[in-house]
Amino acid sequence: MRGWTTTRANGSFGLGSSEPVADVMSRWGALQEELAALGVTRLATAHQVHGAEVAQHHGDWRGWLRGQGIDGHWTATPGTALAVTVADCTPVIVWHPRGAVAALHAGWRGTAARILDRGLDLFEQQGYAPDECGVFLGPAICRDCYEVGPEVLDAMFGTLHHAKGYLDVRAVLAEQATVRRVASVRTADGCTKCHQDRYFSHRGGDAGRMLGVVALL
Repeated sequence: MRGWTTTRANGSFGLGSSEPVADVMSRWGALQEELAALGVTRLATAHQVHGAEVAQHHGDWRGWLRGQGIDGHWTATPGTALAVTVADCTPVIVWHPRGAVAALHAGWRGTAARILDRGLDLFEQQGYAPDECGVFLGPAICRDCYEVGPEVLDAMFGTLHHAKGYLDVRAVLAEQATVRRVASVRTADGCTKCHQDRYFSHRGGDAGRMLGVVALL
């Protein structure tokens, strides 16, 4: 297994900006070439909708698969890579030492909808115990930069709020992982908005998008 997140230095992988298509697609092409050098012949991505659907990929295809309305991917088939696009939301990578991985796109909506639980449920259903899994929470917006309305806090915590507040999505995800008793949780240093020299930030006005990638070798 190999997992990583891209940075601003790698350029944007967003397919919805006004950047020339050729420039964006050249980066996707370079990614696929990098994966091919690792023996990875399949790449799964999707148009994301801030939901909690996690697709399973079983290796009956080759090339770049792009789904619709999906915010997470799971596979236990070697030679498959999974990627999610982010720019303040959290790229979540989950792995099991016996050879299964997931990539999840977790903004506040997906986190409130328990996309991490949905992903861990797939591991469990396929015979990979969640308490043997590792979880990595990639670069995302920090609490101090993420002021949200009371309706967001209501959805996240299930209690009534009457004013704006600050939200640490990665802390909520880490707590959800801890409740599932995963073997390890690691959180990346840095905030996408505090460190816009390194990362793209939607709240910071960037149209660019980074990737969270995991490849099962």
